[in-house]
Amino acid sequence: MNPSIPTTALQLRSLVQADGTLQISLEPTPVPTPGPEEVLIQVQATPINPSDIGLLLGPADLSTVQVTGTAERPVATARIPERAMPGMAARLGQSMPVGNEGAGLVVAAGASPAAQALLGRTVAVIGGAMYGQYRAMPAAQCLVLPTGTTAAEGASCFVNPLTALSMVETMKREGHTALVHTAAASNLGQMLNKVCQKDGIGLVNIVRKPEQAALLRGLGAQHVCDSSAPTFMAELTDALAATGATIAFDATGGGTLAGQILQCMEAAINRTAKEYSRYGSAVHKQVYLYGHLDTRPTEIQRTFGMAWGVGGWLLFPFLQKIGDEATQALRARVAAELKTTFASHYARTVSLAGALSADAIAFYGPRNTGAKVLMDPSM
Repeated sequence: MNPSIPTTALQLRSLVQADGTLQISLEPTPVPTPGPEEVLIQVQATPINPSDIGLLLGPADLSTVQVTGTAERPVATARIPERAMPGMAARLGQSMPVGNEGAGLVVAAGASPAAQALLGRTVAVIGGAMYGQYRAMPAAQCLVLPTGTTAAEGASCFVNPLTALSMVETMKREGHTALVHTAAASNLGQMLNKVCQKDGIGLVNIVRKPEQAALLRGLGAQHVCDSSAPTFMAELTDALAATGATIAFDATGGGTLAGQILQCMEAAINRTAKEYSRYGSAVHKQVYLYGHLDTRPTEIQRTFGMAWGVGGWLLFPFLQKIGDEATQALRARVAAELKTTFASHYARTVSLAGALSADAIAFYGPRNTGAKVLMDPSM
């Protein structure tokens, strides 16, 4: 390898201890020598996504965060509520690397022509353990960023863009024609709006605050419903009747929202029903839970007949299901629209050490809209 590449580098790791303490630290790890078909990436940008926070912070009580250590090697700790510890049994005592995706410069490459062709290029990857200074990856799994695209611009080109496209793909494959999305003012929600507007697909956005509704309307969203408004159910039913949406993707997970969506779908369908059925409409209504922003149990009150379903949905199992060819088509669209449809926006950029400050954790930990953070491990 290049002699300027260090033999060890820092990697952010999350550890759940048996006494109920979460510990996040920066640990020195060997910098790998890439194999014949691999490249070594100096990571320059990696986002803190909600899916990353689930592993990084787990169910820790953020009000108990304490930071010790040094400025260069901080150690953040927090208490995990006793009721949440049974769910952590499988990871007790394991120091786990974090970070789903990111981008950076290829600084070393294996002997294969495919690997050598990436030397000196800026690439994006999704492979886990991205919260570190270096990451070795197979050359075949690297997405070469278009000329003039920075690592920061390409850092989030997998999880959110592919999720937005895969939601639309799921809708089409399951025979629906329009969809509903909750927590819709997020980076992902904004991308989904752009996709649906460009592709002429009806989209109903559900948000929790008036300012989030205003944000989406400013981006051209036609149907935006604020769940905090007293007229929410009536407005949601109107939007569902206008779009014909019968599939929803719910990021909140808990509480009553999934059931409310199904109830309003049934009400919208019944506006044009020709005859009464005690079993409800025959149109299948589907809600997929893909997040857990609301940690309460999911509550369903069955007021919408028998043709309905609630289930879980995750990006990577869906991509495995549709196969390599279909997945590559989605990735190609992301690359082509990286600076338009799939542009990401960040509220802050922090270093590895900066991500462990109490202030930073308090900022990104609650997963609030507008609080997306980019990490630059090369800082």
